[in-house]
Amino acid sequence: MSLESYMNQIGQQARAASRLLAKASTKQKNMALFAMAEALENARPRLVEENAKDMENGRAKGLDSALLDRLLLDDKRIDGMIEGLKQVASLPDPIGEISDMVYLPSGIQRGQMRVPLGVIGIIYESRPNVTIDAASLCLKSGNATILRGGSEAFYSNQAIAEAVTAGVVAAGLPEHAVQVLNTTDREAVGKLISMPEFVDVIVPRGGKGLIERISKDARVPVIKHLDGNCHVYIDDEADLDKAFVIAMNAKTRRYGVCNAMESLLVHASVAGDILPKLVFALQEKCVSLVGCDQARSVSGEIGAATEEDWYTEYLAPKLSIKIVANMDEAIAHINKYGSHHTDAIVSQNYTKARAFMTEVDSSSVMVNASTSFADGFEYGFGAEIGISTDKIHARGPVGLLGLTSQKYVVLGDGHTRDN
Repeated sequence: MSLESYMNQIGQQARAASRLLAKASTKQKNMALFAMAEALENARPRLVEENAKDMENGRAKGLDSALLDRLLLDDKRIDGMIEGLKQVASLPDPIGEISDMVYLPSGIQRGQMRVPLGVIGIIYESRPNVTIDAASLCLKSGNATILRGGSEAFYSNQAIAEAVTAGVVAAGLPEHAVQVLNTTDREAVGKLISMPEFVDVIVPRGGKGLIERISKDARVPVIKHLDGNCHVYIDDEADLDKAFVIAMNAKTRRYGVCNAMESLLVHASVAGDILPKLVFALQEKCVSLVGCDQARSVSGEIGAATEEDWYTEYLAPKLSIKIVANMDEAIAHINKYGSHHTDAIVSQNYTKARAFMTEVDSSSVMVNASTSFADGFEYGFGAEIGISTDKIHARGPVGLLGLTSQKYVVLGDGHTRDN
């Protein structure tokens, strides 16, 4: 079968499945999620075995440590996928929910009903656990989904797909509710993003280059974020003990994730107190440091930052540091150089915290908390399909509600319009 024929078949199957999923009961969808969790548990040895093939191929291709970390599928991450499925099953089903129902002067009632988007195409790199996150959220929100994982995770994704399909079928839902493409042909991506007759939304997850290309070439709407250049600002009224642990966690918990801190901003009046301690601890973690002239005057261990550094999402053990005169300068820096993903302030001043939340133009803003919390699981969504830095249709971690739309419903009792 040609690629063209294969993709058309995938699209037709997804569209047909979406019609059935839209009317599936909450009980059926939850049954499928629990059956998928059981199938994953039973397939644990096979998942580890298939992932080992991907890891071996990744090392042979010279993937860096951050990408290999994303690719790894060990028992802990399989546990996380199983727990994620159960969490999504426990979430309220948004489909069919009617809100804002009001009586109008004509006598009719008008409200809005929450409905699925239809068919969601998801293109992602490295992380095989995304397959489960995407499948679970799309299924619970009544959407069919077509998944195209990166070639580096091909064996892992195919093994996960088998477990997903087994769970879906066990619950009596359409076999093609979740389809994982079984080809590594790059042309499949081009076809997937140009099938508006079959696909309603595309969600790309991966590097900036991938997302820019998808956004440029797609013929269907895209929910995206380009990068995660996240900041932590330590205010002059910060609790410095809290600031230390927040900054360390935001940077060193994991380097290759989009919610990791990439730039640290420190108020000038506390820089001499907090920076030397942070520099020492970060260097113990082998984090490379660059910064502005003021930061370098506080610590000789900090190299010179370029203009490009302030814009860069490192996804690596590297951090840029800037000393600022006040919170306004910090906010201006974030809004200029940041990627509108996640930014945090550490301060005991409530008024400043409120101003920071209002003025920083990002999809998530933290107060006295690590940027690492910008995650669908941590937000109580069970999982996430991605983190959107768009302002429409969804913003921030995209959970169940982000995968739905609303339509107007009108109730009458023989009402007709006279004018």
